[in-house]
Amino acid sequence: MSTISEIIKSHGRASQADLEWLNLLIGDWQLVADLVFADLVLWVPTAEGEFVAVAHARPSSAATVFYRDITGEVIRKQWSASVREAFATGKIVARGSAENYHSTLTTFSSIPVRRRLSKSNDQVTEQPIAVITRHTNLAEAKVPNKLQLNYLRCGTDLLQMVADGAYPEFGNPTGPKRGAPRANDGLLRLDVNGVVTFASPNGLSAFNRFGATGELEGKSLIEATTPVLKSKLKTDQSLPVLLGGQAAWRADLDSRNLSLTVRAIPLKAGGERIGAIVLCRDVTELRTQERELITKDATIREIHHRVKNNLQTVASLLRIQSRRTDSEETKSALAQAMRRVSAIAVVHDTLATGLTQEVNFDEVFDRILMMVTELASAHGNNVKTIIDGKFGMLQAEQSTPLAMSLTELVTNAIEHGLAGRNGVVAISAERRQKKLEISVSNNGEAIKPGAIGTGLGTQIVRTLIEGELRGSIHWSSPAEGGARVAITIPL
Repeated sequence: MSTISEIIKSHGRASQADLEWLNLLIGDWQLVADLVFADLVLWVPTAEGEFVAVAHARPSSAATVFYRDITGEVIRKQWSASVREAFATGKIVARGSAENYHSTLTTFSSIPVRRRLSKSNDQVTEQPIAVITRHTNLAEAKVPNKLQLNYLRCGTDLLQMVADGAYPEFGNPTGPKRGAPRANDGLLRLDVNGVVTFASPNGLSAFNRFGATGELEGKSLIEATTPVLKSKLKTDQSLPVLLGGQAAWRADLDSRNLSLTVRAIPLKAGGERIGAIVLCRDVTELRTQERELITKDATIREIHHRVKNNLQTVASLLRIQSRRTDSEETKSALAQAMRRVSAIAVVHDTLATGLTQEVNFDEVFDRILMMVTELASAHGNNVKTIIDGKFGMLQAEQSTPLAMSLTELVTNAIEHGLAGRNGVVAISAERRQKKLEISVSNNGEAIKPGAIGTGLGTQIVRTLIEGELRGSIHWSSPAEGGARVAITIPL
């Protein structure tokens, strides 16, 4: 399905500022759809003089009118006149009678959308930039109860604010983030003085569990929660503003046994504040899970850190052992083992500093090349390394075998391909949609026939690439000389 940006680019004529405002609106209009128990469709004008639907929200609190999304469709003739009138006059247009839509009896109204011009003042666009149509399914209509009447009142106020350019808020930090409260989680309506005029059953229960006693209706929400907040050693200084509904904000309230996330939406009419909606949600379990995840993440990073330290200790022991032996063959074997262990340690060191189990393999490979440069210096030859392309982010289980494999291949290129001479080792990496292609080449000696697969390093590389990484590896000697190893790894 196309995004709002793609649809407007193809059909609409909205400016970048209009697009940003509309994205801000649809990011928070699910709340409005739930409060008015209706489908909401956003229409923008096209260059051809029509209107095209760019977004659609279904209510979670009532039956939908549209069983199939109409995003991307040009407006139907039955709604066109009402939408055009709302767009032209800048006023809400409501039809007086019900209409039939696909055998469903519905009511319909059009709400113009204005955009605020600046964060610093309340000036709005003179003409609407879009129109919202509100479609209510009457098939399940009943005599509304107290909760439904108050929901409708709140939702209708928000739609009027959309028409006035007062909703949503610029830079609003209270949108649909993780754990954000929804209408059915708990809703309170405040008057201009912060006194609760309505509390939904879930809203009252949430604040009672938090520590506010008795009924809330007729009480100041700030005063009702003050005894609980006073017991906290540290209190957010913005809470009185939030609980009084004076500004659009969201914060977490914590008591001994409960975490409550609270969001305030000021209600305005004619540019003046007339009250506020306060949404609340019990996020105790969610916050507990988040703390457990943070603890587990810290534990995993500590394990990686300790593994890295242990591997570095093993590498140091191998280095000490190598210095104590007189056999060149033994020294070479210990040096190779030390490099393999060090390559694994590099991966664990990278994992110990991150928050995910993914590794920036370009950073890992840079550190591997530093070890290889030391190897070239030890052999007394001048080797230049060239890197072309990017490896990108790789999973930890891919990073370790790949790091070991590339350590072996670059080492072999220096020790055997460029033995006793100066030269170049070139490494290229090309990341495609589902695979990573790598090549390691040098301009030294060509590969001798029958030499591949006889050494321990080559056997290790083949086992890691073909076994653990489920990839393929191919050795060759280009016509211009030297040797080349091509690796393909599925992602």
